[in-house]
Amino acid sequence: MISVRDGQNQILAQISGPTPPELLAITRARERVLADDLRAPFDVPPTDNSAVDGYAVASGDVPASGTRDLAVVAELPAGALFEGALTAGQAIRIMTGAPMPRGADTVYPQEVVERSDGRVRVGAIKKGANVRMRGEDVQAGTVAIEHGTVLRPQELGLIASLGFWQIPVHRRPRVALLSTGDEVVEPGTPRKAGQIYDANRFTLRGSIEQCGGEVLDLGIVPDVRDELRARLLAAAEVGDIVVTSGGVSVGVLDLVKDVLGEIGAIDFWQVAMQPGRPLAFGRINAAHFFGLPGNPVASMLASMLFLRPAIYKLAGRRRLFPDTAEATTLEPISKRKGRREFKRGIVEWRNGRWEARTTGPQGSGILSSMAAGNCLIVLEEERGDVAAGETVLVEPF
Repeated sequence: MISVRDGQNQILAQISGPTPPELLAITRARERVLADDLRAPFDVPPTDNSAVDGYAVASGDVPASGTRDLAVVAELPAGALFEGALTAGQAIRIMTGAPMPRGADTVYPQEVVERSDGRVRVGAIKKGANVRMRGEDVQAGTVAIEHGTVLRPQELGLIASLGFWQIPVHRRPRVALLSTGDEVVEPGTPRKAGQIYDANRFTLRGSIEQCGGEVLDLGIVPDVRDELRARLLAAAEVGDIVVTSGGVSVGVLDLVKDVLGEIGAIDFWQVAMQPGRPLAFGRINAAHFFGLPGNPVASMLASMLFLRPAIYKLAGRRRLFPDTAEATTLEPISKRKGRREFKRGIVEWRNGRWEARTTGPQGSGILSSMAAGNCLIVLEEERGDVAAGETVLVEPF
């Protein structure tokens, strides 16, 4: 068997680069991946401006102690410019965001001054107070957002502040998704004795979409060799990646392995992990292929460990793996050395630390263990049984 890390490295080594870029309006670009560094065409803010509603003055008119009266010579709303220059003894009523007038370098908030008969009485204040300086947010010519960044609302706002209305992002990786087996039927249709409703395609669809892929749902393929062969070849024509669940173990009717041997270059692995040991990876024509286990927890876990970083790399992301944290386990956990085990868990911040416990029974067919949890408890290959109070790694969902 190969290790989880070796499997991940071998998969990522086969993915040469991201999908091509496309121009997209910023209104549609949330959660997309920026394809090029975004450089600022100008300073943000473009001029020194007031951070408050108040009075702009020259620091030379600011008293070191006591108070001083200044003449209010104009009012300056946001979006307007003062054409002249402030002279000694003068102040300008200014609104938040309005460009600072020439000659002014300090702003008094309106609530700390007294105004009467066209004059304003001011006291001591620090030079430069309440002024936002030109370029303090972003300087012209600098990289405002690096390529490979997943665009959140805050990045979209920054892009808009630089005047861009469309940006280059990587095309979403297209993932053709199939379930296999005569025992699997569509939810909402009659189910015969011995059949089960297809859960894997829906957990996988959600997982793929959550990490930025575009799902091409090709339904359920029966255990018929010629139909399976035709459907896989058709999937490879439309998808950057083809994903199946089930049919990659050693059963007599596990046809996926046989058919893939005819139409693609496929490696079949036994991965030193639990749950989810059987895995197939390779190519069908130009498409990358992932054959995931049939058990629902194993299928979802294999998707998180192997499919997700592949989609991330195709999508152009810089970071391919999620963060982990250390937590104290609240219960003993059985663990066999020599394989990496992933327990479905619940992690909470309590008593000044992260504390973790399992969701209960951990069988690879118990999908409710994923629904009940908010993390994976990751137990490394060399580790054995874990006692309550020991430190473990957790990977939040």
